[in-house]
Parts: sequence; structure tokens; C-alpha cells
Amino acid sequence: MSFEQLLSNLNPQIVASLRRAIELGKWPNGVVLTTEQRTLCAEAVANWEARNLPKEQQVGYVAPKTTKEPCVGKKEDEQPLSWV
Repeated sequence: MSFEQLLSNLNPQIVASLRRAIELGKWPNGVVLTTEQRTLCAEAVANWEARNLPKEQQVGYVAPKTTKEPCVGKKEDEQPLSWV
């Protein structure tokens, strides 16, 4: 089975199970994931989500900052550092 075929066979329940296995480091039956299994599961989840979910719902999404907050501790009279 190719990776493309695997992705086409995944559904939200399977992806949730893979995500949970990655988080816990073991399968639902208690068997520990190998490093390779964890990597492949993460790759499958990321690819499936990229194809089936809006980016806001994908694992690892960080919303862009919407407000421009001033730098904490910066004084208005400070000059930028210049190297000589």
C-alpha cells in the first residue's frame, strides 16, 4: 500500500486514534510505539489534516498576532545598537 492509498483510507476516527497514540507514546492496547512508528503516524496525521481540514484546525496551528503591542521595557529615547 502506498502512502497516498493509506491517506485515502484514513477517516477522522482513525486520525484521532493516531494522534492519541502519538501523545501517549503507545497504542490503545498498551504496546509502546517505536520511534519510526511515531514518526510515520505524525507524518500521516499532518498530511491527512493538510488535505482535509482548514489550517486553523490542524495540529500545530498558531493564529497570527492581530494586535501590535509595544515591546515591553523599550523606552522611546533608546537608540538602536550600532557596531563600530
